[in-house]
Amino acid sequence: MRRLAVLPLTAALAFGLAAPAHAATAGPAPALDRAALREAITVRPDEGAASVVAEVHKDGLTWRGTSGDVVTGKRVSPDAHFRIGSITKPMEAVILLQLSAEGRVDLDRSVQHYLPGLLPESRFEEPVTVRQLLNHTSGLPQDFEGAPDTSPDEEIERRLDYLSFDEMIELTLRPEGRPAPGPRFRPGTRQEYNSFGYRVAGKLIEEITGHPFQYEVTTRILKPLGMRETRTAVPNRSAPVPRPYLPGYLPKSSGELVDVNVQGGLPASMTSTTGDLDRFISGLFDGRLLRPAQAAELFTVPTAADGKPLPYANASNCNTGPGKGTACYSVGLMSVPLPDGSVLWGKTGSDPGYRSGVFASRDLGRRAVYAMGTSSSADGAPAVAQRLALAAFGG
Repeated sequence: MRRLAVLPLTAALAFGLAAPAHAATAGPAPALDRAALREAITVRPDEGAASVVAEVHKDGLTWRGTSGDVVTGKRVSPDAHFRIGSITKPMEAVILLQLSAEGRVDLDRSVQHYLPGLLPESRFEEPVTVRQLLNHTSGLPQDFEGAPDTSPDEEIERRLDYLSFDEMIELTLRPEGRPAPGPRFRPGTRQEYNSFGYRVAGKLIEEITGHPFQYEVTTRILKPLGMRETRTAVPNRSAPVPRPYLPGYLPKSSGELVDVNVQGGLPASMTSTTGDLDRFISGLFDGRLLRPAQAAELFTVPTAADGKPLPYANASNCNTGPGKGTACYSVGLMSVPLPDGSVLWGKTGSDPGYRSGVFASRDLGRRAVYAMGTSSSADGAPAVAQRLALAAFGG
């Protein structure tokens, strides 16, 4: 069974990317160190990067940079498209927050209420609220929990599969040939990054609206924000990343690199550009998508009865800054502390062959988007991400 990649999220992932670089700037440069930014996106040996595209905005100035494809030697366009992985999670959250404002869903009502029978009662006795799905406090299993790991060759082949929300839920909760998973912890008592909760959230969106997820995200987010370069997945088929595209590779067991830009994915899978993701986070923070009451959810981490942030369940995420070891995710977003004490909010993403991220300050004075095409199958934070974050906003 294919395991959809889940990218560990740390402060190092606020931005980043790679290789012999071409860059363009706008405006005088005092607030943006162009040399440092170019150096930040230069590939180092054994970092698993094949190509990179990045965009930084600071105090009204803009910098865009790319790295060439080190596998083919070809130039990468600043307008390259790439797969954005879990950056679609904030979009799912936005749709449910909008439905909440419309009175069509209550964030504090349970999944069991809206989707009766989806969570087997024998294993999931306690209610799981919609808000807990979105802020990673549901305690639900992870995608395909307990499934054996796939080989590199299987991963390359299975990237072409398209799975609906229903199929993802069934394969996770009612697997064949292995024990069915139960809760990882009591809902609302801890936080742990959980993609499966967003599969359930996607199913809920489709159930409440009566429309496919692709329709809802297009009409509610992509069209209103003018995200013309962003494409949703094509149901029941695989599709390539639109040209010009950022190449991403996975190695076969023989070591041969395979360009994996053609993929199937999930209903929430998308391709985009740095420009469109900057439009998304700008529209998200400036009030074009959400009313104030719903927008506040984006910047609120879950707390316990004593008012302190919930503990984080493991050390893979939420492990930097003064709140180390406690919740760092809100509804749809994550918080990233910077060396100067300020905080950025945003999201990273991971698809086979791709790593990406988009982050911004709440006033939108500082924003950055990056995407990296990989040359290895290693998970984890790209080293260039931390370099780009520090070069852009570390001073």
